Amino acid sequence: MAKMTRAAAAELYKRLAAHAPHPETELHYKNDFTLLVAVVLSAQATDVGVNKATPALFKVADTPAKMAALGEEKLGDYIKTIGLWRAKAKNVIALSKKLIADHAGEVPADRDALEELPGVGRKTANVVCNVAFGQPTIAVDTHIFRVSNRTGLAPGKTPRAVEDGLEKVTPADYLHGAHHWLILHGRYVCKARKPECWRCAISDLCAFRPKTPAPNDVAPDEAAPARRPVKKKTVKRLASTPKLRASPSRKKAKKK
Repeated sequence: MAKMTRAAAAELYKRLAAHAPHPETELHYKNDFTLLVAVVLSAQATDVGVNKATPALFKVADTPAKMAALGEEKLGDYIKTIGLWRAKAKNVIALSKKLIADHAGEVPADRDALEELPGVGRKTANVVCNVAFGQPTIAVDTHIFRVSNRTGLAPGKTPRAVEDGLEKVTPADYLHGAHHWLILHGRYVCKARKPECWRCAISDLCAFRPKTPAPNDVAPDEAAPARRPVKKKTVKRLASTPKLRASPSRKKAKKK
């Protein structure tokens, strides 16, 4: 697949920005700490599912100290509807204690420091750096990975390769919002199984083929094949074939 040019990439972001001038995360949070917790809980889960569980949790534990005091068992009661909740409960309690011990209970604005916390990888650290501290980091999740490869914006075989490619091709003016624009586009338009190309604002810039037609349309490759023209010899043969006469029984049936 051909890689998108810088000019095309700039046009892509221009259109996505016009559609969503002020993009933001769809995770619900109250402060930097609850954002960190929400992102950790969202791994291999949906934002919708996390948002259903966290309001009650954040009412009782919105700081590292309160979360650590809650403990794994009680925390588990709040997040049982989220996938891998046992492992996540363990990590959230552990990172809360580490924040207290190493960072005076504050969430660090440094990616390396964030990645030292239990349950926090590069993607989570990038989200926190971007959303909480306004840094131009791009967290490559499954949606961004798909959009980057499909469109040709930043093809790569690994999330890190895609991240590096995006940082190179994304204009400076769009770096801060790039994460949000691409994830929202992948979540609602450039879907995994059935991308909605017919309503995509960047369809003409995208390298993905064939384009998915609107629900009531038929894709060119799915259209009924054209019929072959009938040869003249076949037409003559059919014309010279004598018509079958109806049997007496059939004639009587017709009269009835």
